[in-house]
Amino acid sequence: MNDDPSRKRLGRGLAALIGEIDRPAAATEQQRTAADGKVPIEFVSPNPRNPRRHFGDAELTDLSQSIREHGVVQPVVVRSSPTQQGRYEIIAGERRWRAAQRAGLIEIPVIVREVNDRTALELAIIENVQRADLNAVEEALGYQQLIDDHGYSQADLGQVIGKSRSHVANTLRLLKLPDVIQDMLVDGSLSAGHARTLVTAQDPAGLAKRIVEEGLSVRQAEALAQMPVQAQREAKLSTPAEKDPDTLALEKLLSDVTGMKVVIAHKSGGGELRVSYRSLDQLDDLCRRLKQT
Repeated sequence: MNDDPSRKRLGRGLAALIGEIDRPAAATEQQRTAADGKVPIEFVSPNPRNPRRHFGDAELTDLSQSIREHGVVQPVVVRSSPTQQGRYEIIAGERRWRAAQRAGLIEIPVIVREVNDRTALELAIIENVQRADLNAVEEALGYQQLIDDHGYSQADLGQVIGKSRSHVANTLRLLKLPDVIQDMLVDGSLSAGHARTLVTAQDPAGLAKRIVEEGLSVRQAEALAQMPVQAQREAKLSTPAEKDPDTLALEKLLSDVTGMKVVIAHKSGGGELRVSYRSLDQLDDLCRRLKQT
């Protein structure tokens, strides 16, 4: 497949097409892409192979309000429906189509591109990746669909979508993670960078929970993922929790008064006050001062 010259030219052709249809949503009237025409909105249907599965309600509400005020700035890219004559299937722009429905539009501007299933899926992935509309799981599923349905290699995918082969490989590895972690990626509680550190972890679900609860950085997650499970649990005991400003101020006050380092550790229902002394004389001086109070 890598020796197919038409495939090697495909990425540039798709990029040119997507560049024509994917200008910023905030484009001015002069920057609008010319539509081929308007069609009744009910004649347009979403692409069942669209890699994007999740559309935020607040995001759609904001876009629908913008459409009420300014109309659909960028036409929806469609192709003739392969199953229903006189109807159209969305290639790129399902979010705009959904928001236009909310805004009460009867017709929607479209650009018609007669392409096959493979190219339609490629265009959908490219547009969503360029707009950063896909979460990491959706992006990985889109790549996997091109591999399964159309025989792409990872190198081919990288060329078509304008990403490195390593990016494609690392994204696909996320599909090996348990469903509970993929759900965390979808809802945004876990980043793709964090998730990639979990692929080879012994207890990925447990480590993912800890990353979220403790707000660990990617570097901290990488270090823990390389440890055995028991070592991870022991490392947790030595990870200091971030202290609130009031606790830090109280530690400084007590340190200034005693001349010693004071550490306060809050625990459930109580806590611990630890005073570090440098000599027995310093300890004796503290004892005397406590007796005098």
